Amino acid sequence: MATETIAGQGKLLHPFFVGLGGALLIAALFTDYMYFSNSLIQWSNFSTWLILGGLVLALVAAIFLLIDIFVGRAGKIRWLDFALLSVAAILSIFNELVHTRDGWTTVVPTGITLSAIVAVLLVIAGFRGWTVTGVRAAAKGERK
Repeated sequence: MATETIAGQGKLLHPFFVGLGGALLIAALFTDYMYFSNSLIQWSNFSTWLILGGLVLALVAAIFLLIDIFVGRAGKIRWLDFALLSVAAILSIFNELVHTRDGWTTVVPTGITLSAIVAVLLVIAGFRGWTVTGVRAAAKGERK
């Protein structure tokens, strides 16, 4: 008897976007450091765009996470991973607001600190697999 196979079946969609957004937010720490090193305002602008891109991808990841949950593909939520990524996203929103202000004193002490905290949270989340849920296993006799 032939079975139907769908490409990507059993794979979660949100970890891909979490990883991409995380890479952008971690890169913002490096551009903040470059701004700290040479005070060229363009580095602050780079940080602003990287943080915004990371937040957009975090929103896309959240949408795909909700789709995974509603479709029934997602398993049990890993609350520690959810907390790590949620706190990183909330701090990134504040970090974006800090970076949109003008001047050295707004970005250097506050912005670089927020970027460092977000980067540490995301590195921990990265080592844990960039995922908030596992894949739900099919029950015995249930069709995948």
